[in-house]
Amino acid sequence: MREERTQGLIDASQPKRLLLLTTTTGYQTRAFIETANKLDLGIVLGTDRCHVLEDPWQDGALPLRFEDPEGSARHIVEYAGRNLVHAVVCVGDRPTPTAALACARLGLLHHPLRAAESCRDKYLSRERLRAAGLDVPSFNRFPVAMDPGTILRLDPTIVHFPCVLKPLALAAGRGVIRADNPREFVTAFERIKALLLRPEVRVMREETSNFIQVEEYVEGEEIAVEAVVDRGRLRVLAIFDKPDPLVGPFFEETIYVTPSRLKPEVQGAVIKTLEQAVKAFGLYHGPLHAELRVESGEVTHTSGRVKHIWILEVAARSIGGLCSRALRFCPRPPGESFSLEEVVIRLALGEDISAVERESVASGVMMIPIPGAGLYQEVKGMEEARQTPGIKEIIIAAKPAQQLEPLPEGSSYLGFIFACGPSPELVEKALRRAHQQLHFVIAPALPVIQSAS
Repeated sequence: MREERTQGLIDASQPKRLLLLTTTTGYQTRAFIETANKLDLGIVLGTDRCHVLEDPWQDGALPLRFEDPEGSARHIVEYAGRNLVHAVVCVGDRPTPTAALACARLGLLHHPLRAAESCRDKYLSRERLRAAGLDVPSFNRFPVAMDPGTILRLDPTIVHFPCVLKPLALAAGRGVIRADNPREFVTAFERIKALLLRPEVRVMREETSNFIQVEEYVEGEEIAVEAVVDRGRLRVLAIFDKPDPLVGPFFEETIYVTPSRLKPEVQGAVIKTLEQAVKAFGLYHGPLHAELRVESGEVTHTSGRVKHIWILEVAARSIGGLCSRALRFCPRPPGESFSLEEVVIRLALGEDISAVERESVASGVMMIPIPGAGLYQEVKGMEEARQTPGIKEIIIAAKPAQQLEPLPEGSSYLGFIFACGPSPELVEKALRRAHQQLHFVIAPALPVIQSAS
């Protein structure tokens, strides 16, 4: 990997500075800032929250345009010419190409641009994985302006049912819909098209918003993997089971539990597959979050025989939302535990994290789903839920009077429930019992009546 250093030699006596690239809606921003403060790092934000004012929030943030990685990287390099930057970390997917370009020019460790771009685009991602000989579902992309009925008439063999339609770049299951027949295909295509034409999506000026991908639906147990790539070498930090079946028509994730209950040989096959994916993408240095489906002849909790390991997504970032709170890490020899954000920051600084291990207890998180559209008012039963054995923390992210929208159009959760315990089974039970205690009061949203004048 060729690096082009434009900063001067780093003076070890100076406090190190972290550049945190984030969007306006990043849940994790505060966690990274708190961790940087704990590590006595200077921190500067690079954000696309305002393109008009130079410093709209009076916090010294660099105003960037993540839809223009070249221009944003140039702005970062200019800043680094006046203020040494020792590491760059991204919150979410959108800033990753900007970070890749800037780090290459500053001589900082990071994933390369081609890898970051491939991970952000589900079509490019599928192409890279297929070229490497990995299991991927059959796929095609279609311009969002196409008539879905025309797609089906052009070639009856181009779409196989059941299939899954999805945007190329939106995350967390947003816009992902299963279709089992032509009628459902047309409905799903039009629904995703309407989502991609929304002002809050179009304002991002993403080329990926001009297409809808159609993929073969694949069976299997879905899992998530949290990992890092350390100078080209994959290091898996945790494998999460997703015990709730994700079969559609929408794919709302709810519970993550680790350690995984998959047989060790199955987990080994998952890791080997991800190592091949890292090479296929050219990922080099930084966090990695992956979603996979494991298809087997028998239940994989009791059998090590695997038919296919389908890679659904590989993202060049850490896990989203507040889910990182489900992970704590310890050094060897054992000492005070620390967060995933600290692992990511230390990795970006080039520190040795080979002795870092996830804590020994089982842990998990429930992303509290939105049961229906409306205005959030309040939640009842919090005290009872918090007293559930095994529950560690409950965070309600929704604010009073906030407009709620469920998947596939929605992009947020009501909140997060965290649990820990001696086994994954007990953690899962604790999460479900706590959720049963919560009652969310959601008022119907009043329709907007426009004047005829």
